[in-house]
Amino acid sequence: MEKSRKVLIVTDDDVSSQSMAKSIADIIASPLFDGYSVSVIKSETFYGTDILPSYAFFIGCETPSPLTFTYVEILFERINLAGRPCGVFSSNAKALRYLSGMVSTSEASLGKPMLAKNGEVDDAKLREWLKGILENGEKR
Repeated sequence: MEKSRKVLIVTDDDVSSQSMAKSIADIIASPLFDGYSVSVIKSETFYGTDILPSYAFFIGCETPSPLTFTYVEILFERINLAGRPCGVFSSNAKALRYLSGMVSTSEASLGKPMLAKNGEVDDAKLREWLKGILENGEKR
């Protein structure tokens, strides 16, 4: 029996981020991504040990450097996630730049950032984005 690949989604408290995280989680939990399991947590309850068993992770927020991301930022400055698939998402271009920079220090394999309009993105586009990130991880 094949082990499930764990996917972690970390977000701030913003309604838009939470909505996007739910959409991502619903798609990953669907038969399209058979063999994956997913957890969504808010940044204020995130611990470094949450990311260790994860095959891939996604991070989203709506403003650059939200206060609830302080621990996340510190962790990503100190952890090596070399090659681990990662995606960042937001409806704010400045927040995407912040997230991309934060993740790059960990050496994770960052996919193309997902910019959503008002926290919404077309399901087909979201599925394709997720597929690209998760399948690139399978090639490593």
